[in-house]
Amino acid sequence: MSSSASQPLSIVAVHGVGYHNHRATAEEVRTAQRAHWTQFLANGLELPTNRLNLDFAYYAGFLNTGPKVVQGPADAEELDDPLARELLAAWLEELGAPQPVAQGALTLPLRYAASWVAEKFSLDGRLTQLFIRMFFREVAMYLRADDDPARLAAREEVASRVARHRPQVVIAHSLGTVVTYEALHAHPELHVELLLTLGSPLALPRAIFDRLIPCPKSGPSAPLGARPAGVARWVNVADPGDPVAIPPRLSRAFTGIASDLTIPIHATFGFHHAKNYLACAATAGALRSYLGA
Repeated sequence: MSSSASQPLSIVAVHGVGYHNHRATAEEVRTAQRAHWTQFLANGLELPTNRLNLDFAYYAGFLNTGPKVVQGPADAEELDDPLARELLAAWLEELGAPQPVAQGALTLPLRYAASWVAEKFSLDGRLTQLFIRMFFREVAMYLRADDDPARLAAREEVASRVARHRPQVVIAHSLGTVVTYEALHAHPELHVELLLTLGSPLALPRAIFDRLIPCPKSGPSAPLGARPAGVARWVNVADPGDPVAIPPRLSRAFTGIASDLTIPIHATFGFHHAKNYLACAATAGALRSYLGA
């Protein structure tokens, strides 16, 4: 059901990595990001922001509960968390890294892996190193254990925002697609017309796919995840050069995806940034039918 032309489209947005702000309260972060994400979407749709009513599910605080650590130059070269290094190794293997590089992710400084990824995708080496460190630390914090309090709290933050806001659309980016997938499965009573996943790593074998709750079920040739019961339509968008959204074609690993779009959204490393996914033509196309006349 599309929204009336007189009513704004109701959306809950779920962020990816890098959103933790130790200097601001959770509500301050929500307020700021609500405005940013609304503007990015409005830009892509070429509509005024008042056509969108967006709430922001902010879960990063649950994954970053320790004291703020001031990082020195050497910190950028290390992943101290064994699980983060394990996830990094699985990611490098899926990207096709040579065995010494993939195996080295368990013991060698991060710069070796970052150098290979930067060369493969023609990226800035320093930014790639910083991104890899941030991404795998936060993913490891979320996937620590099935019943880890941080994982449960992050999932419930998304579920509570959906229950309170009762959106027509849920938009999730990057790690947020993992949190949202689990939240909606855990709460089948929550109903949304559209789940829009952007730059999703949900299908990444060994690192994420095999650790999902619920566990993917046996399929004809391989295990398969499934669209959450309360979701009427699932659309996935991924830039073909996005090294986080791998392996490509999420619909190969999940049933119930109505549209699985692989489309360039940005020419440089911006191809994984939320703002570029939110403002791209594929996102606008997925949302227009829910906006009414």
